[in-house]
Amino acid sequence: MTGRDGATGQSDIRALVKVLQPGSASRRARAIVREVLQQAGLPEDDIDTAELIVAELAANAEKHARPPYELRVFSLDGIPTWCEIVDGDPDPHEVAIILNLLHSVTEIGLPPLAENGRGLPLAHQLSGGHCQTYPAVTLTAATPGKAVAFALLTLSGNRLIFPPLPDLRPGLAEFRRWSSA
Repeated sequence: MTGRDGATGQSDIRALVKVLQPGSASRRARAIVREVLQQAGLPEDDIDTAELIVAELAANAEKHARPPYELRVFSLDGIPTWCEIVDGDPDPHEVAIILNLLHSVTEIGLPPLAENGRGLPLAHQLSGGHCQTYPAVTLTAATPGKAVAFALLTLSGNRLIFPPLPDLRPGLAEFRRWSSA
């Protein structure tokens, strides 16, 4: 897509993709999201919220899935709207069950000092329920994986619903040729 224009009505969609190294995925994801949202001019509170969500999702990926880990931030017409943590686990089923459950309950009965089990509920709550999972392809390894994603707040205070992108595999050959040059 080449930009919003009257003839086609299309939007410019851009993706920032960063590899997250095991052991530092959460910290690196926070720093990247902070930088992107600061450049977009979002308020500090909204940046802090996005940082918390992405940190929880990246930590969950490291704890429960296998590498590679990728952070993807999608912008629509220059506005960051959607953020994904992609990992090398091709089965989003368990995460989908939890997220679906969170849509139908008001509270999860975790003990107050529980050390585990808070990541997805926190991401769901802080994103206003705009958190989902779906199959994805890792760009770094061209292998099946899953994305756990959330909608970012925009300057207007709204969340744009950004659907999962189409299958990226056909473009991976071009990406690999370009990145290895």
